[in-house]
Amino acid sequence: MSDSITRARRRSLFRRFWRTALGFWRGASKGKAWFLTGVLLATILVQLFIQVRLNVWNRDIFDALEKQNFSAVGWLALIFVPLAVAAVALNVASVWGRLTTQRTWRAWLSNRLIDRWLEHGRYYQLNLVSGEHQNPEFRIAEDTRIATESPVDFAFGIITAVLTAVTFIGVLWVVGGDITFTLAGQRIHVPGFLVFVAVAYALVTTTAMIYIARAFVAIAESKNQSEAEFRYAATRLREYGESIALLGGDQEERSSLGATLGRVVHSWTLMCHQYMRTTVVSYTNFVVAPVIPLILCAPKYLAGTMSLGEVMQAATAFVTVQQSFNWLVENYPKMADWTASVNRVAGLLASLDRLERAERPEAHGRIARVETDEPGAPSLRLRGVSVTLDDGTEVVGETEVEIGAGEKVLVVGESGTGKSTLVRAVAGLWPWGEGEVVVRRGVRMFFMPQRPYVPIGILKRAVAYPAAVEEVSDEDVVGALTDAGLEHLVDKIHAQGIPWERTLSGGEQQRLAFAQLFIHRPDVVVMDEATAALDTETQHRLLTRLAERLPHAALISVGHRPELEAFHDRRLVLARRPEGARLVRDEHLEHSGVSRLLAQIFGRPTGRLAGEKR
Repeated sequence: MSDSITRARRRSLFRRFWRTALGFWRGASKGKAWFLTGVLLATILVQLFIQVRLNVWNRDIFDALEKQNFSAVGWLALIFVPLAVAAVALNVASVWGRLTTQRTWRAWLSNRLIDRWLEHGRYYQLNLVSGEHQNPEFRIAEDTRIATESPVDFAFGIITAVLTAVTFIGVLWVVGGDITFTLAGQRIHVPGFLVFVAVAYALVTTTAMIYIARAFVAIAESKNQSEAEFRYAATRLREYGESIALLGGDQEERSSLGATLGRVVHSWTLMCHQYMRTTVVSYTNFVVAPVIPLILCAPKYLAGTMSLGEVMQAATAFVTVQQSFNWLVENYPKMADWTASVNRVAGLLASLDRLERAERPEAHGRIARVETDEPGAPSLRLRGVSVTLDDGTEVVGETEVEIGAGEKVLVVGESGTGKSTLVRAVAGLWPWGEGEVVVRRGVRMFFMPQRPYVPIGILKRAVAYPAAVEEVSDEDVVGALTDAGLEHLVDKIHAQGIPWERTLSGGEQQRLAFAQLFIHRPDVVVMDEATAALDTETQHRLLTRLAERLPHAALISVGHRPELEAFHDRRLVLARRPEGARLVRDEHLEHSGVSRLLAQIFGRPTGRLAGEKR
């Protein structure tokens, strides 16, 4: 990527970040935002006044010491006490104002990002599209913190630096006076010479810093990304610990983590080199700046045209002006890190923008979701539904299907024909494509993936999910667990501290999903290999119980087991084609009924599910 393209991309991301971030001062939170801003501005002004008074006090105390004026020294010592107390109090107030603004702004922006991330399943869809949004959880947690903390510090620092520079340039002009010297036989008179020296010195140090640290932003971006990847890799190792341990993948995972850590260490090595270069400028400035005004004022002091107090006042004012001018020198590394975090947050915002545009009714290449009140309408109808990738590549061609209340439809086909993608489109998780998914108004859908989600907390929360715990009674939870063959867990529904996502086997987790289904009793159930971890007998029992408990619910399921056909009325067959998968058959299944089939297979009538052990 060329430098011009990189700069244009960064400018675009920078503008995208501020379009959202400035909403803190424009929306419902603007009252608090502007109050905190006002507090910070007032604090800066009063701090500047106290700083000027301390500069004058510094001149007076040295003059009194030079003249051995004991009464003046005593009086000035008394005056110093309220000045010092005021300076400390104002610094405490500025800390409160900055940290409160940062905390409030971060909470506002993080909540906005989380809302957009979770809306309409975008947290899932981000995994399916290209873009600069890798590790969104790190961007929301860490990059948002940096992106909101640093601007407050920068704004506070810049305003303070500008006002301080303007004020103390006036002090330098008056106290330093003029200077006359001879150059090439010409007498040259320079008024306020210390001001010109201070400006020239600041230009040299600032230019040097910008030149030396010009690669800081790119290195900081690389460092943040490598940190996020390392954290993500470690998190995946913990989440899939059982599978990795059973497969004996310790060495492979160690190698992978080592490589990821190596990238982190390499990025920090580059950061170290950058910090070393910038330290050359910043620390040289720290050592040299206080000495320059003393040397320049020494001739005037020795000639008796400046008092010791005026020399010290000029030296203090010179250092203060340098600190103001060199604000960029001291903060350039932090600005680079902030810019990198802003780009990462803006990258996530840009990807969310794309997903949001794809959801709009007028969007091109979007599967429309329509509700209908038409009398006798089926629970679900697919009208010319084509499923594509976000770049327009077709996955499943035009599909026309109607599924009525209580109808059970099995979607089959070889791996890679887009079966799971099609059911995700039906569930509203996959927006890319054409056509319409028409549902009867008021129809409630329930999606059951192959790997169920088990939330953190008590077992009752897992069964009630996604409803709140208090919305479901203990009796309903116990009944659902029993229907799902998990009655051996009913006495633990309020047990604390049990990591159910690691305690339950894959089969038990899939049975837990059936318990959730029995709680919510939806109108349409979409199952994607939702019984793959169950043995055949348990699968039959649960599907029989589903038919008994929700006789009027439409069922759409993806699966490969031939035994599943006994529980479905129709079979949709997808076949791979060069231009994308196609629905090649929609056929009715002939069987003698679920109950009779189970009686023939197991030699007994179906009844309440027994609690199967893992």
